Amino acid sequence: MKKRFLPILLCVSLVLMLSVTIVPGAAAKKLIIFAGGPAGGTFQIVGQAIATYKPVKALNYNIKVQSSGGSTENLRKVNSGKAHFGTVYSGHVFAGREGLMVNDSRKYTNVMAVSYLYEAPAQLVVLKGAGIKSVKDLVGKRVAVGPAGSGAFSYCEMFFTHLGVWDKIERNAISYNAGADALSNNQVEALWLFTAYPSSAVIQAATMNSIAMVDLDADAKKYGFYDKYKNFQPFTIPTSDGRYRGITEDVNSWRDTTLLVANTKTPDDLVFDMLKAIYTPEGLKWMVAQKKTFKAMALEKGLKGVATPLHPGAEKFWKEMGVLK
Repeated sequence: MKKRFLPILLCVSLVLMLSVTIVPGAAAKKLIIFAGGPAGGTFQIVGQAIATYKPVKALNYNIKVQSSGGSTENLRKVNSGKAHFGTVYSGHVFAGREGLMVNDSRKYTNVMAVSYLYEAPAQLVVLKGAGIKSVKDLVGKRVAVGPAGSGAFSYCEMFFTHLGVWDKIERNAISYNAGADALSNNQVEALWLFTAYPSSAVIQAATMNSIAMVDLDADAKKYGFYDKYKNFQPFTIPTSDGRYRGITEDVNSWRDTTLLVANTKTPDDLVFDMLKAIYTPEGLKWMVAQKKTFKAMALEKGLKGVATPLHPGAEKFWKEMGVLK
């Protein structure tokens, strides 16, 4: 009798197991790639902050943040569809769309703006007493220009080329932290950065050395940089707050805005729901808790620095919020 009922019991058990494991709505979430930046950098923190925010994690998507070289690499990844989202400087989004990238005439039209994040200034750090008062003084010297593929490297190339210096320096394409170490060890004479203030790498350099910073706004005005590249604006870095040890006065420079962007095929509902989660009092508080730089984010400033087409999901959100008419 027991042997006769054994097959029946096995079948019933199998059906029960399947009914437990196959639950409606339990399908795997779609993988979404977010192109961040160098480890520890603000670009990388943007992606991690958004991806780990609980209301975003609750969406029907699995967001993974990948490190990258930075702005120009992210522009290309998002354009190709290798990444759904990325952090890119507004100047690169515009130049890429118009085919105006340095040594790259391709048009990156699959990259669409989502929102403003923060402003980033150019920063050029040297050792105090080195006699370097202008970019022109770097001719024949070794300079840490930021990692290849980064916005820092791209903007350094653009600015230094405009001033006729790019091909007259010894370029070291290394990370900010490695550049700070190199400056401290006399392996380079200058450290170039394009990142939010304050920078941990500059703080590191200032802790180990007596540093000075070059007035890049003066160079930009003197050599017509703003006339040719109209997306860049003068910017005063508030270094008199003492965060960079030894720098007691504000430093004049120029800046670009940082944008969250998405590929044209990134789902509209994901873009809309992500913005809806982040641009709440709780969401913005979460972002600031990850890095104080994100204090710049606000609903009313959501489209600051955006000079290119919006992603449809972003357009819907900003219209609903009354920011976009």
